[in-house]
Amino acid sequence: MAMGTEIMAASALAGVNILLLAGLIAVWVRNYRTFRTPLILGLVAFGSVMLLENAAAIYFFFSTAMLYSGDPGVQTAVLTLRTLQFVALAFLAWVTAK
Repeated sequence: MAMGTEIMAASALAGVNILLLAGLIAVWVRNYRTFRTPLILGLVAFGSVMLLENAAAIYFFFSTAMLYSGDPGVQTAVLTLRTLQFVALAFLAWVTAK
């Protein structure tokens, strides 16, 4: 069964989110090595879990497309959630870069 346009867009956003998270984690690991604060370690853990979640999402989008293919409302919801996550990570990346 072919994937819908919304699920393809959601999987692309998950890929972009992985790239953003990889960059953020690299910065946070470097900062943790310098400062050794629990807050930065928490950011590393947060980013790592979010990266794994996005990787799992891409895996499920491509391996079990049937989970999302049955209901267009679910596809829209998945795309909306991935878009909101992208916006949040973009703000976090912007703030981290400052």
